[in-house]
Amino acid sequence: MRGHAMRTAVTICAAAALAAPLTAASAAPSTEPGPRPARDPVLVDCQGRPEVRPGSYLVACGDGNSRLDSLHWARWDAGGAVGRGVNVVNDCDPYCAAGTFRSYPVTVRLESPAAGETSRRHYTRITLTYTDGRPAGYPAQVSYPLLG
Repeated sequence: MRGHAMRTAVTICAAAALAAPLTAASAAPSTEPGPRPARDPVLVDCQGRPEVRPGSYLVACGDGNSRLDSLHWARWDAGGAVGRGVNVVNDCDPYCAAGTFRSYPVTVRLESPAAGETSRRHYTRITLTYTDGRPAGYPAQVSYPLLG
């Protein structure tokens, strides 16, 4: 019985010793001047992960037949994001499993940031503008709603 009481006391003391620095740190005032700046919105990928300035992005989550590659961002802020890259699209000729992926230069615009389930702001719309050729049947500019 005495051994059990000693182990319990040691366990409680160890837990208290580990918790004390955490409590003190969380209670300490911030040393940052002024209000904390808002974090930039994110682009949510097909797995629901937030990304900032990704180098690639899967547009067609269901079948993978459209993705953005070689993305370079000129702007990424609370008002929107603008970048350039390549839209790699499966031509699905004669059918998607046997199709060929073809690349088309695009300008990418992310718009309409909104609060997400975790309160992190995310872009809710993507617009692709084809700058040199485009997939058959596509208009010069296409827009899609984004995951959040």
